[in-house]
Order: sequence, then structure tokens, then C-alpha cells
Amino acid sequence: MWAMGMLHSWTAVPALPAALLIGFAFSAVCMALTTRMTSWQDFDKITLIQMPLFLFSATFFPITAYDGWLRWVVEATPLYRGVVLCRELTLGRVGWESPVSVVYLVAMGLIGLAIVRRRLDKLLLT
Repeated sequence: MWAMGMLHSWTAVPALPAALLIGFAFSAVCMALTTRMTSWQDFDKITLIQMPLFLFSATFFPITAYDGWLRWVVEATPLYRGVVLCRELTLGRVGWESPVSVVYLVAMGLIGLAIVRRRLDKLLLT
């Protein structure tokens, strides 16, 4: 973005740690889900969850395109929180949603890690 002259604010610098935070949150939760899988067919469930999450993350359509309860559901998804965080940082429009997104993603990652730790302890001791 810098090489193409698209950076207009210094707040784009923390977008890289924000992307790492998104990766941490999703990897912890997905690792927790992986410990519950018993066969290769269970990986189809990942696609079943991933596709709607991807389509309803407000990356392709603005959040105003969704009305009522669907908008509330979209705003509650973790990928939407990540998109909002990176969008605010790169555009230099950091607002009240940025700390909410950071807390949401950190909590998601820590909960995922706690589940992984407990589940792997149980699996490895049996």
C-alpha cells in the first residue's frame, strides 16, 4: 500500500499486528475444533461454517446492505470484527469499534487456547 501511495495515515502501521491478531484468534478456535474431529468427513463442517462467514463479513457489501436481525448477526461474527479493525486502521478512521474488535478477537483466541489446552491434556492422558 505504501509503494502504491495508498497510505494516508500512520494508523495503517498497526494493521499488520491486527492481521496477526485475527490469525491468532481463528487459529486457536480452529485448533479447538480440530481436537473434536474424529474423521476426515468432519472437515466438510469447516467449509459449511467458513463460506457464510466469508460472504457475510461485510468485505464485499457494506454493513448497511443488511437489515434487522441479519445485520446484528453479521456484526457479531469474528471475521466482521477483523474486517472492521483492519479497515479502520488502514483508512485512519480509528473509532470506538477498534478496541471492541481487539477485545473480541483476543477473547476469542484465549477461549480457543483454553479449550485446546484442556482437550489436548485429556486426549494425551488417555
